[in-house]
Amino acid sequence: MHGLINRAIQSFVCNTYGQSRWIRITEAAHLGFIEFEAMLVYDDETSLRVLQELCLELGRPQREVLEDLGTYLVSNPNTEALRRLLRFGGVTYLEFLHSLDDLPDRARLAVSDLHLPALELREESGGRFSLTCHTGLPGYANVMMGVLRAMADDYGALVMLEHSGTRGKAEVIEITLIETAFAEGRSFELGARAG
Repeated sequence: MHGLINRAIQSFVCNTYGQSRWIRITEAAHLGFIEFEAMLVYDDETSLRVLQELCLELGRPQREVLEDLGTYLVSNPNTEALRRLLRFGGVTYLEFLHSLDDLPDRARLAVSDLHLPALELREESGGRFSLTCHTGLPGYANVMMGVLRAMADDYGALVMLEHSGTRGKAEVIEITLIETAFAEGRSFELGARAG
């Protein structure tokens, strides 16, 4: 698994639960180190062991922890670069949803060896959508639940999300867009300010 993913988990734990808890998790996972390098690639077993120990440490199911990670990735000031990457998907939440098919390619433009599983958005009727999260990264759909929820807040949209299980090997998230301008969203400027 790419080091950026492991580093995101590390940042999430340290910023949310504290450095001492992170150290306990790395010791329980028998890593032999406490810092992931963002640009290295780690074997999947190492990453899954860390995730398992994280869930044990917190006493929470993996799906909840991963959804919280997805929320953290969008809402925490330390991860502003990812929020910016996602906001380039569109001016409204609806445009953002329609841009999700391109997210793995946009991520690869930013980090060439980061391979995210394919996403496929299907528009149903009456503001309903289904997002298919293809295989390749364990727990990806749960992380996307958190990302979708946090991005709705970011845009000021009111949505209902439901993880509706699997279709074949892919996981599916049902999205109901209730109102696009429910609340004032967070400010966003296309051009980043220097200095």
